[in-house]
Amino acid sequence: MQSEVHLCLLAPLLALACATAGAQPYPAKPIRWVTGGGPDAMARIMGQKFTDAWGQQVVIEERSGGGGMLSAEAVAKAPADGYTLLLATGTHTINPNFFKLSYDMVRDFTPVTLIATISFVLSVHPSLPVKSVSELVKLAKSRPGELNYASGGNGSPGHLIGELFKSMTATDIVHVPYKSVAAGVVGLIGGQVQVDFVVSPSAVPQIKAGRIRGLAVTTLKRSASLPELPTLAESGLPGFDAPAWNGLLVPAGTPAPVVAKLHAEIVRNLKMPDVLERIAVLGFEPVGSTPSEFGEFIKAELAKWARVAKVAGAKVE
Repeated sequence: MQSEVHLCLLAPLLALACATAGAQPYPAKPIRWVTGGGPDAMARIMGQKFTDAWGQQVVIEERSGGGGMLSAEAVAKAPADGYTLLLATGTHTINPNFFKLSYDMVRDFTPVTLIATISFVLSVHPSLPVKSVSELVKLAKSRPGELNYASGGNGSPGHLIGELFKSMTATDIVHVPYKSVAAGVVGLIGGQVQVDFVVSPSAVPQIKAGRIRGLAVTTLKRSASLPELPTLAESGLPGFDAPAWNGLLVPAGTPAPVVAKLHAEIVRNLKMPDVLERIAVLGFEPVGSTPSEFGEFIKAELAKWARVAKVAGAKVE
C-alpha cells in the first residue's frame, strides 16, 4: 500500500521530468530555409551563420517555380515550430495581384525581419537624348506611346515599378515583357527598348562600360554602389520607393521566443564585417528591422502594388 502511495506521488514528478527533457532549446534539429522568387544568396549567407552559432545545419531548399508562389505555399503549410523559414522577396507582395493563391501573405505568416534591400536603377539606352529623370519625362510626354520599357515579364517587379513610374509621371511608355530579367537588359543594351528598371548589381557594370545610362535609383536613399545617382524621390517624384528586398518569414503561430531568437541572430549577423562585405558585393544594404516593422512594411507593399496593378489593368488569373 505504501509503495503504491509513493508511486502515485512520484508519477507527476516523473511526467514533469520527461516533459522538461523533451523541451529542448531551439533549435534542436536542422532548419529548412525555403527560397524562390529570386536569388537565394542571402539565405545561404545567413544560414551558414545560423549553423556556426547554433550547431544545426540549415538546408536551403529552392522552389523556384511560380515566381515565389511555390516557396510561400510550402512554408505556409509547414508546422509553426521555427524549423521552416521563407526567404521573402518583393515578388511575394506582387503575386496576389496576378494569381489566385492558396495562402495569404499577412494571415499565414509571422514576420521576423526585413533583412536587406537593393535598389533598381532607372536606366536608358545611351542613344536616348536624356541625362536626367526630368528630361526623360519631358521626352516621353512629347512622344506618347513611342518609348518602350523592358521587364522580366508580366507581373514581375520591373513591370509594376515601370507602371508606378508611368502613373506618377503621367507618361505613356509601352511595356515590353521579356522572358527573363537578363533578356530585358540585353534588349536595353541592344536598343530594342529605350528604358528599363535594372537591379543595381546588374546595372553597375553596364553603366561603367557605357552600355546603358543610369538616371536614378528607386529607393528612398541613394545606393552605396552608385552614390552619384539621385533617387527618384530627389528627381521630382517625392515618395517614390520601390526596392528589391529580402526578408525572413515563418509560418503563422510560430512561438514568440523562436521569432525573437531568429530576429536577434539576423541583426547580430548584419553587424559582422564579413557579412557586410559579402552582401555589399551583391548590392544589398542591411536593414534588420523589428518583426512589427517588417509586418507593417509587408502590408504597405501589398497595398502599394495593389493600387499600381489596378491602374495598370492587371488581371488575376
